[in-house]
Amino acid sequence: MKKWIQKSLMIGVALLTLGFIPPSHEMWDTLLDDDKGQREISGSAVHAETLETPVVEAEPAFTDVAKLAAKDQAYEKFGKRIGPVISGEFESVILPKIEEAIDMTLVSLGPDMVRDLAITEQPAGGYSEKIFHIYDKGTGKDLIRFHVRTDKRPLDGYFFNFHYHTAEDGFSRHIALGDIYWSKNTPPKWLS
Repeated sequence: MKKWIQKSLMIGVALLTLGFIPPSHEMWDTLLDDDKGQREISGSAVHAETLETPVVEAEPAFTDVAKLAAKDQAYEKFGKRIGPVISGEFESVILPKIEEAIDMTLVSLGPDMVRDLAITEQPAGGYSEKIFHIYDKGTGKDLIRFHVRTDKRPLDGYFFNFHYHTAEDGFSRHIALGDIYWSKNTPPKWLS
């Protein structure tokens, strides 16, 4: 089979399934069997031809999208005044825990339900806690909520308390992700 037809089929399958179902390699071997009758291909030639074919990128999984959105939404919430001060500790301590919580939550769901999920696009400003929520697009109900609260501890100063809530318990329980120390001075409002 001609190379351009094979490449067109590969791209068509990838676009049609949105990258969720990768094409079976057996299918391409079967299609290439027609060419084997016309010419003999050595193992090294097959390897060289394989390297030349373009790789079609699959659509990123929702888990990856959620992890990127988590970082983006957090920095948007922090604003220009808080973000630069706490970014190092946030990325090394808190962000991996947010990603782990996303993984644990999404693994428990079926692939059909994961396709219906979305992420809120605007974190809350002022003194509100919301960073972002993951919700079901069909019902509009939240599945998991990621928040940060400003705590004032006597004699210690201000801390940012990162936590999340799940729909399993009606969002009543705080599941701690960690705290980041600000200072003894009052922190600025979110989004500032």
